[in-house]
Amino acid sequence: MYPSRRCSVLHRDLAACFCFSVRVPHPNRFSIPASRHRHTAEPNSKPDKSRGWSSGSVSRKSVCPMGSSSSSSSRLFGSLAQTLSSIPLARHDYPTDPKPEDSDEDPEGVDQADPDQLLRECEKVLQNRPARPHRDLVYPSDPTNQHRHRNQQTTSPIRVMTWNILAQALGEGKDSFVRCPLEALNWPERKCMILEEILTYRPDILCLQEVDHYYDTFQPILASLGYQSTFLPKPWSPCLDVPSNNGPDGCALFFRCARFSLLHTSHLRLSAMMLPTNQVAIVQTLRCRATGRGLCVAVTHLKARSGWERMRSAQGADLLHSLRAITSQPSGSHPGSEPVRRDEQGGGVEGLPVIVCGDFNAEPSEDVYGRFASSPLGLDSAYKLLSADGQSEPAYTTWKIRPSGECCSTLDYIWYSRRAFTVDTLLDIPTEEQIGPDRLPSYHYPSDHLSLICDVTFREPTDQAHRLM
Repeated sequence: MYPSRRCSVLHRDLAACFCFSVRVPHPNRFSIPASRHRHTAEPNSKPDKSRGWSSGSVSRKSVCPMGSSSSSSSRLFGSLAQTLSSIPLARHDYPTDPKPEDSDEDPEGVDQADPDQLLRECEKVLQNRPARPHRDLVYPSDPTNQHRHRNQQTTSPIRVMTWNILAQALGEGKDSFVRCPLEALNWPERKCMILEEILTYRPDILCLQEVDHYYDTFQPILASLGYQSTFLPKPWSPCLDVPSNNGPDGCALFFRCARFSLLHTSHLRLSAMMLPTNQVAIVQTLRCRATGRGLCVAVTHLKARSGWERMRSAQGADLLHSLRAITSQPSGSHPGSEPVRRDEQGGGVEGLPVIVCGDFNAEPSEDVYGRFASSPLGLDSAYKLLSADGQSEPAYTTWKIRPSGECCSTLDYIWYSRRAFTVDTLLDIPTEEQIGPDRLPSYHYPSDHLSLICDVTFREPTDQAHRLM
């Protein structure tokens, strides 16, 4: 048993408004603690206690994490624990067509679960696994002096999380991770590792890709935690080629109902050269309950593999075109629409602020990245702010070994409207030592992609254009 997986007093502290003490390694860095969350150089070795964060020389401060609700119920409905341990590996009654826009899953009326109890249930299932790599939430390097805005905040930042969680059917049947034992991918434990990561950071907005257990796992469990969600499968999901699959994979978008209300949903099948493709996107218009301000959130997963760069570029162009249409609709054309507002030169259109998350399957050198960086929507990539000059993406967001060789790439992004948001904090990228020689996925990490998280805050508006009452 790995001692770092034992429950600690931390989770009792979390029950009190989810506030807890964190390590501050230096003034621009702070940690999200979890009883299983430690540095691990070797994925199959026991955690080195000397590298934990219990040193008496470390300063501490109290932080209340974003994405939590003090009104959460203290009880976990009885079937949830059974769900964690007994969800079957295969299901054949899945819906085969995308769900219509008006059927987004609303948690109203669902018995509410205690997230701390659910986290403990996950830890019980995972007690014989090594802890996942420790990651800090860090303040960005602030090349645009965003720290001045942090001191003037009147509302809590919005925590956004994006993650390609690795479809179960693909991980077991098609992706051929040659250094990852099949036992490390078994669903009863891997789903708990995914849930544990989500529960540790408790995002307000959660964008997932390669989801093939939406209906039997993520939708019901996250609904019990107060999330509303929608799911859009790929039209021809490769998961369906795998025997005993759990249905098609696709994108899923979750938001916390205590923080936002839903105004509009668009399910998009992306096109390239005027032809429909197998890639999809979900776009939702939300209203922040605390401020009345609106925002548009999108999740997508573009075409994979080398040689498909032109298709990814075309898919990105199609998504950007849809986003411009959705965020700059004339007033009254759909709920949450905004008046068209042109820039001083009368060129670009500025409507609702935008956050776009996903696995773009594209390095920063690709054309689709350039399209987003130069879009009239005024988008910036949040994770550039981890670099000293604020201009460079991380070295990798995925690191895997397949029969064709080792792949270490930056493919995942969180794009945001720079005029509307400031980035307060980012979840840093684990080191090569933490990831381990067998790379991802592994016994200590459930996906071949790293989760990305940023906390964003609305800038003070110059007018009331984005207030949706």
